[in-house]
Amino acid sequence: MTSMFDPLQVGRIQLANRVVMAPLTRNRAPGAIPTPLMATYYTQRADPQNGAGLIVSEATAISHQGQGYSDVPGIWSDEQIAAWKKVTDSVHAAAGKIVVQLWHVGRISHVDLQPGGQAPVAPSAIRANTKTVLIRDGVPSFEDTSMPRALTLDELPGIVDDYRRAARNAIAAGFDGVEVHGANGYLLDQFLRSGSNTRTDAYGGSIENRARFLLEVMRAVTQEIGGDRVGLRLSPVTPANDAQDPQPQPLFDYVVAQLAPLNLAFLHLIEGATGGARDHVQGDTPFDYAALRASYRNAGGKGAWMVNNGLDTALANQALAEGADLVAFGRPFIANPDLTRRLREGAALNEPDRATFYGGGAKGYTDYPTLA
Repeated sequence: MTSMFDPLQVGRIQLANRVVMAPLTRNRAPGAIPTPLMATYYTQRADPQNGAGLIVSEATAISHQGQGYSDVPGIWSDEQIAAWKKVTDSVHAAAGKIVVQLWHVGRISHVDLQPGGQAPVAPSAIRANTKTVLIRDGVPSFEDTSMPRALTLDELPGIVDDYRRAARNAIAAGFDGVEVHGANGYLLDQFLRSGSNTRTDAYGGSIENRARFLLEVMRAVTQEIGGDRVGLRLSPVTPANDAQDPQPQPLFDYVVAQLAPLNLAFLHLIEGATGGARDHVQGDTPFDYAALRASYRNAGGKGAWMVNNGLDTALANQALAEGADLVAFGRPFIANPDLTRRLREGAALNEPDRATFYGGGAKGYTDYPTLA
């Protein structure tokens, strides 16, 4: 039986265990610059004997245009690279491994966060029925997203290049690799889904057309730093950020089959509604994750298969027994820096303080107790 605590080679990255810290937006990077407190936070969770075999960083904007929430970090400038280098150096000193999640929010933004107060961008000019986090005078608030404008064809190559540059910057900043954020209703996911993509050009309509932009991004990133340092996060049926598509199975079966030749390090699958019900359904029938994995494997995909969403020890062990390679935990890692040790020993978990999830300082961030 494969255990959560067994080592695994994931692309170029050797992991000491199979427990992954999932990306968690915490809004503690004013000016989009990582802070020393962030280095403390990640390092607390980096020791693979007690914490994660792999840390996936909080979602990190590839450009100013890609930002959609206050005080989230970026990775487009030299100052950001230097600040992230302090984080990765500290994680590596603790024997940890860390990849950065590359993020463009698309329409999940607000004019107050965009360059020059411009409208956010999206595949189509359809406003998302959701909210974003704005922090004003140190106080977080949830506010409606702004109406986006549709990207023009001649803008798309520039965004692909932003992803390519961000991947290059990630390696310069000392990350072990990158995870491209293709989930949760953000830009790449917006292109995939018919609920947010009503384009009539080569990037809309058929499944092949709607998948085109994601695949162009993934090819660019893997060409830049090598597929063995690249992962991708997908969320086939989540309703997060107004993500909608009536036929997710053929859409995502096609996507993963097309990804197979890129020799990715891993695919990261959110099963069900992000942060919610694992049995959430979009369309007429339940989503078949085993069939999705088979689509990837049958097309020659060899990357590690990571599963996520509401896992506990029993569900994680079941997932590994059924063919997953990695198990990712999000919110449990907020309150339990030593989550892996607690899982191994069957110890009780600390409860997170939800009031401190978004914004603030050390409270609810770096002050959770570990086992004696």
